[in-house]
Amino acid sequence: MVQLFKLAFRNLGRNRRRSFFSALALGMGLAILLLMASVLEGEMQQAMEGTIRLQSGHLQVRSSSYNEDRTSLAWEDLIEKPDEMAGKIASLEPVAAATPRLFASGIAASGNESQGVRVIGIEPTSEANAPYIKGLVSGEFLAADDRDGILIGLPLAEKFGLKAGDKFNLLINTSGGNVDEQNFVIRGIYSTRTNAYDKSTVFLSLGKAQAITQTENHASIIFILLKDRSKTEAVVTALQAGNLQVKTWMQMNELILQTEQFANAYMVVLYLIVLAITATVIVNTLVMAVFERTREIGILAAIGTRSSRIMAMFFAESILLGVGGIVIGLLLGGLMVAFATNIGFYIGNMGISGMLLGDRIYAHLTMGDTITLTITALVVALLAALYPALLAAHMEPVKALHGGK
Repeated sequence: MVQLFKLAFRNLGRNRRRSFFSALALGMGLAILLLMASVLEGEMQQAMEGTIRLQSGHLQVRSSSYNEDRTSLAWEDLIEKPDEMAGKIASLEPVAAATPRLFASGIAASGNESQGVRVIGIEPTSEANAPYIKGLVSGEFLAADDRDGILIGLPLAEKFGLKAGDKFNLLINTSGGNVDEQNFVIRGIYSTRTNAYDKSTVFLSLGKAQAITQTENHASIIFILLKDRSKTEAVVTALQAGNLQVKTWMQMNELILQTEQFANAYMVVLYLIVLAITATVIVNTLVMAVFERTREIGILAAIGTRSSRIMAMFFAESILLGVGGIVIGLLLGGLMVAFATNIGFYIGNMGISGMLLGDRIYAHLTMGDTITLTITALVVALLAALYPALLAAHMEPVKALHGGK
């Protein structure tokens, strides 16, 4: 076996440039696949994590009649005494944070500009507000007893030309079906780097939101974050009671999960296309080697070398090309993935309905993807050697000795 690979190495060395570029083609194909796999994984992971942190949480407790497609403030659609319920849920060991939130529809206005927004009443002291506290661009965060302050997103502030401390007019729907209007003071401006979300979401303290919407001591949901996502079902079991419904992050983010499944299936097709292109380079290299060594193959056949041995020679050459290509691919791919992981790709305001994407996509390469693609590249290199090996093994010794004539 060792002798076989030594012979294969010498044969590849006869035309080093051609052998190098064949390995390079496979390496570039593998590098591109590593980058594609890592960017897809990073995008889906970022979309899911962003949506959980900002929108869905790991779990939501709601009224049985609650409908997330409409922002209802009817009493039967809300949770009564949400602070007490949130406190009980927060006492469960797997729960990292549980806080009531109240949703309402509103219209933000400044001068001649106006825009529809989603108003969210929050408990300012909750750990679930970490994305907004860390994302403060200017000003300060809301206080629990703040009755005049509002927190707005950076894109909305830029659109209206506002800064912390400015007045902000807001019209809000109430539980009675009316519209209330009030001027607020912009306490702070936040940025989660998710343009679509920041542009359309403003925050009030929960007490103020309940007062202005006439929903005292009620909330739309209990927003729950877990310490470990795998504990979801255990917490759901503990929370099932009465006329409330409990929704998991998987149920609330079906679009992201379906998109990921579709994208993975689509990427498999792209992987095969890229590998097929690189395989043709290896096939071409080995076929040329067969014709260049026709007399040599004829001599080997004439002295009794078995066809399987001749085929093994070309498979050994293919393995060496594959290993060389994999080494090159891991080096090039590693550099590309490192760039995409640390710097990312700027996509700006490219929102997708039902998914929260930041302004940059960062790659995330898993060990599973690396191993799978590496093995696949080696298998493709071996398959590429099949035709040249069969071509060499089935040559007639007499014709081969005369150069194939």
